[in-house]
Amino acid sequence: MTSPLEATLAYAEQFHHEDEILHAARQRGLEMGAPPVLPGGGAALCFLATVINAKSVVEIGTGCGVSGLWLLRGMRADGTLTSVDVEPEHQRMARQAFAEAGFSGGRVRLIAGRALDVLPRLSDGGYDLVFADAAKQEYADYLAEAVRLLRVGGVVAFDNALWHHRVADPAQRDPDTVAVRELGKLVQADDRLRSVLMPLGDGLLAAVKVAG
Repeated sequence: MTSPLEATLAYAEQFHHEDEILHAARQRGLEMGAPPVLPGGGAALCFLATVINAKSVVEIGTGCGVSGLWLLRGMRADGTLTSVDVEPEHQRMARQAFAEAGFSGGRVRLIAGRALDVLPRLSDGGYDLVFADAAKQEYADYLAEAVRLLRVGGVVAFDNALWHHRVADPAQRDPDTVAVRELGKLVQADDRLRSVLMPLGDGLLAAVKVAG
């Protein structure tokens, strides 16, 4: 029997509908072994990008384009999404999704490579939003890079912040769960950030940079 909490969370997730383009990109991601952000998390990304009028966004983990589509739909019409992924084939699928949605090549910069090799080459304070959905054990390093990349007032967001219900269970000590749990502690302890943990999708941890 479904509990009231489970019913409420399901209602919140189903509140956000995906169109055919998003659905097709999601299916390609699942088939390629690149599980995308869930609709609730994607809608939150679109909302955040809209609220801060994002023009320059960095995405760590392109996947097959689902999160990128949500971000682009929330960004300014003249905005650019810079997306990094180690899998060129995933990015090829993402490029297809962006084209199907009508986003020109000038709106998206896809960089194939390991995020921690690429991010140091990006400009300090040059971005409005950084979104991470890649190697969980590198999340702490992504946070450090994101704080450097963001302008004051910019937002960093991490998918899988609840990591399949494992983060809340202290008995779960596998490396990925520990890394995501540690990320939460780092964000909370950083005086430059003001954070919120949203139980949408698989959990979205977001923080705004309030000081340099």
